Amino acid sequence: MVSGLLFLYAIGLLGFSSAGVTNNRIDKFGLNNDGSCKLPDVLLKEIHGYQPIVNKIVDKVVNGEFAGQTWDRLAELVDTFGSRVAGSVQLEKAIDFVIEKMQADGLENVHTENASVPHWVRGYESAQLVKPFSKNLPLLGLGSSIGTPRGGIIAEVLAVESFSEFDKISEEKVRGKIVVFCPPWEGYGRTVVYRSQAASVASRKGAVAALVRSITPFSIGSPHTGQQHYQDGVKKIPVACITVEDAQMLLRKYRRGDKMEIHLEMEDRPMGSVISRNSIGELVGTIYTNTSVVVVSGHLDSWDVGVGAMDDGGGALISWKALTYLKAMGLRPRRTIRAILWTGEEEGLYGGAAYKEAHKLQEQKEFNFFFESDIGTFEPRGLDFVGNADAECIFREIVKLMSPLNATEFETPTDGGPDISHWTTRGFPGASLLNKNEKYFWFHHSAGDTMAVEDPRNLDKCAALWAAAAYVVADLSINIPKDIQE
Repeated sequence: MVSGLLFLYAIGLLGFSSAGVTNNRIDKFGLNNDGSCKLPDVLLKEIHGYQPIVNKIVDKVVNGEFAGQTWDRLAELVDTFGSRVAGSVQLEKAIDFVIEKMQADGLENVHTENASVPHWVRGYESAQLVKPFSKNLPLLGLGSSIGTPRGGIIAEVLAVESFSEFDKISEEKVRGKIVVFCPPWEGYGRTVVYRSQAASVASRKGAVAALVRSITPFSIGSPHTGQQHYQDGVKKIPVACITVEDAQMLLRKYRRGDKMEIHLEMEDRPMGSVISRNSIGELVGTIYTNTSVVVVSGHLDSWDVGVGAMDDGGGALISWKALTYLKAMGLRPRRTIRAILWTGEEEGLYGGAAYKEAHKLQEQKEFNFFFESDIGTFEPRGLDFVGNADAECIFREIVKLMSPLNATEFETPTDGGPDISHWTTRGFPGASLLNKNEKYFWFHHSAGDTMAVEDPRNLDKCAALWAAAAYVVADLSINIPKDIQE
């Protein structure tokens, strides 16, 4: 089969010819017996031939005329509008700002597309330990949480480390209590279930409120927020995150047999759904304008604490500015590159869901590849990838081109990124940014998510990686293979 493929490539039947693309398709490559890739030499030569263009992009963005511009625009965005929670005036004004500036950058087909998002409002919040001594407990209500009755509630504390420990406690002991969950940090994916499920788990046994250890590996007394979800059929109770230090203290005291009471007051309230918008701009391809589109993306909304510089202002900005820099350099690929700045990601990927629904009839022809940055924009290491074996073989070679950025690491996660998981979990190929984000969850969903955590040079490197990788994928003479599952 390999020799046959090489022959077909040589005569141009799989998308190559002396004039360029002929039919823009690809057949199966297969793998060697040891699992390694076996790409035709002509395809390898084409991919490696992009190295000078990648070098140019990196030099211009990191060391040349575009250096520092991504950080400057991000700082302008967050300094002008602050936090951008779904449903807020600040988010919609920020969307208007992005659209205006995309147009000023000369991007094409700049527009918005509507998405229905939840609107939740944080009100006055207070937690005080009132017995056995008085202590303020900094907290942040979790998205979609209801508030307490006026004047708050005063209730005895029951503290546990895990859901399994809580399962062993009778309803009689839980009823009327404020339940504190203090799980150990076991990575975000394992620990975040306490944030999303604590209220429902506690409510089923008659608790009047739930407090959760902030979902972070490190703390200096700062609570972290995030979305939670009430399960069907449970009574809704107030739920908030408290600091790591306070959660651990309450757990220690409870295990010693200390009787504790907390006065909890929260005026948080869900407000129903409102219409927000995904923000879109394009660098239109020279051959394929509305088919085989390469998407680069991040989300523009944030939580209402901090200013969302890291989550996900940086990812949104590198997606937008990647197109700006390519256009300014006169680099226009065969396929359209489309920047999408998602809305309503924090509450449950609402922007991505709306976009998927709006484009579902033509998505197989419309989309070639998805990029998403939503795990920090620190110093880049390389790219995650999700897709079939043939697509992986191609993308591994593309990542090797990022050696000028020392960003050639390659990993294979399960979905490629939150919003693009609407496509990548069904067989569309995609990638997300790998970066040195060991401290990402120190600041995540907290007041610490500010411009202070964004380094201008590292942001430039991320923008260069984004622009270079997107350009190569969009300009290849073949589509990236995909196996779509409905």
